[in-house]
Amino acid sequence: MSTLPFEDTTDFENADRGFVGALSPAVVKAADGRVIWDNDAYDFLKADCPPTAHPSLWRQGQLAARQGLYEVTDGIYQVRGLDLSNMTLVEGDTGVIVVDPLISAECAAAALELYREHRGPRPVTGLIYTHSHGDHFGGARGVLPEGHAAVPVIAPEGFLEHAVSENVYAGNAMTRRAMFMYGDRLPKAADGQIGAGLGMTTSVGTITLIPPTVDVTRTGQEETVDGVRMVFQLTPGTEAPSEMNFLFPDRRALCLAENCTHTMHNILTLRGAVVRDARIWSRYLDEAIDLFGDSTDVAFASHHWPTWGRENVVRLVSEQRDLYAYLHDQTLRMLNAGLTGPEIAEEIQLPPALERAWHARGYYGSLSHNVKAVYQRYLGWFDGNPAHLWEHPPVELAKRYVDLAGGPDAALAKAVGYADAGDLRFAATLLNHLVFADPGNDRARDRLAHVYDRLGHGSENGTWRNFYLMAAQELREGPGTALLDAANPEMLMALTVEQLLDSIAIRVDGPRAWHEHLLVDLVVTDQRRRFRLTLRNGALTHLAHPLDAAPREPAVLTLTLTKAQLLGVLAGHGLEGVTVDGDPAVLGTLFGLLTEPDRSFPIVTP
Repeated sequence: MSTLPFEDTTDFENADRGFVGALSPAVVKAADGRVIWDNDAYDFLKADCPPTAHPSLWRQGQLAARQGLYEVTDGIYQVRGLDLSNMTLVEGDTGVIVVDPLISAECAAAALELYREHRGPRPVTGLIYTHSHGDHFGGARGVLPEGHAAVPVIAPEGFLEHAVSENVYAGNAMTRRAMFMYGDRLPKAADGQIGAGLGMTTSVGTITLIPPTVDVTRTGQEETVDGVRMVFQLTPGTEAPSEMNFLFPDRRALCLAENCTHTMHNILTLRGAVVRDARIWSRYLDEAIDLFGDSTDVAFASHHWPTWGRENVVRLVSEQRDLYAYLHDQTLRMLNAGLTGPEIAEEIQLPPALERAWHARGYYGSLSHNVKAVYQRYLGWFDGNPAHLWEHPPVELAKRYVDLAGGPDAALAKAVGYADAGDLRFAATLLNHLVFADPGNDRARDRLAHVYDRLGHGSENGTWRNFYLMAAQELREGPGTALLDAANPEMLMALTVEQLLDSIAIRVDGPRAWHEHLLVDLVVTDQRRRFRLTLRNGALTHLAHPLDAAPREPAVLTLTLTKAQLLGVLAGHGLEGVTVDGDPAVLGTLFGLLTEPDRSFPIVTP
């Protein structure tokens, strides 16, 4: 802590530079009056850092909480502080191009209105998605409402597939864990939620999705929209599986998407995701310097504040390049020497120049969980020690640890002793075992909640803080339900038929379906394909065939329908308008075998 350059105020100067005007009050509401965003709730961050927060994270919160319309360079503006992410607006010959329309349509509409209040009623003439995460496309209908004239919608290759797949396969579990990651149920207060490192938190409005009309398929591809010229760099497999940077050459301005922000990012997010490739991430940042370094006077991203000056931009990008390369390569060096993920996380240290760089601090990702992610990418969950190959599950393991400690009372006393001695990490481990072994032990739950409070208040990482404090809240109040719902019709229509069928397959209750054998054909006319669904041995599989291909064996039910009608059938809206051949009762049998995801499953209790 003492080595951090708190005297350096460059970030504050850059975060305030180009300020045009703010939304006042900074509150966005849904049509039913529900508050979906309240940036004024973070006014407490204007005070000095209290003992309940890490001074470095407090500083990051002060920077990220700035709200309003800002000029980046001539003809390029950003709205910051109206969602987790930024919305960028690029003025063209006749209107304005929107880059990354936030999470919620309501927030995006408010951001666009703020821009128009200061820059005039320019129409939206283009939309760009930098990558496939929801905080960069969910507000699309806020800037291009239903009935709006068609405009180019540009995205990197593979955007639509990745934008929707994350919400299908493990979406329920990810959404539940995201509550902890962003602390959306915590009070906005000095002892509560003070941000997430990347931004403040997520809005909880209406998620929408307008499919792209222009795919960026290669680095060096140029597009011109409304007189604005852009040169693209594809960066798949970095912060998102589908992502891109791009230069506005006539304005010497570089958009770095979410590949280079003012924090160490995640190689694996705490909410869960596919492990990212730190090696290729570093390489694409190197390529960005090579492609755009000499042509850039300002760089901005989908989060945080811009960086001005060619040398400053190159320094930022090169240090971020080195950050991801170092954590990748050193993890590989140490795992090849026999260290495990947790051991590497304890031993690894950043080089001094990166350790003192504010933008390399672990506010959102962390060095600790990132090196474990690199380990996981190459070697998986198993550390090679057979003692860890077939351990008991958490509850059974916990019972044995508590018994070993001498029973619940003795375990509680020992845990309190560790906490009093300042070993909060082991106190949390021991108390967690006690709670899992004896979930009704209120004293253990209360003690664990207090330990989590202390761990959260001392954390420099925003998402670690939120996880600890949300865990304390759940121990005291019980599980909550996610407020953000990504299952709107536009998101569902963006799913391929294969993804829709996958979403059904992962809900089949396998044991109840062991003895069922069903063959169902879906003739999807607007896809010009026939999908054969086979339920056997508790597994629902599917295979696509051309319409004119004869099936190897007859189906017990054939439905001829459009993709939109299929969505209706899967949603339980019946078979109206669908051509039915065979026994429709088969559909009831199949649907009767499906389970519903639990949106409020417990995380810190059994």
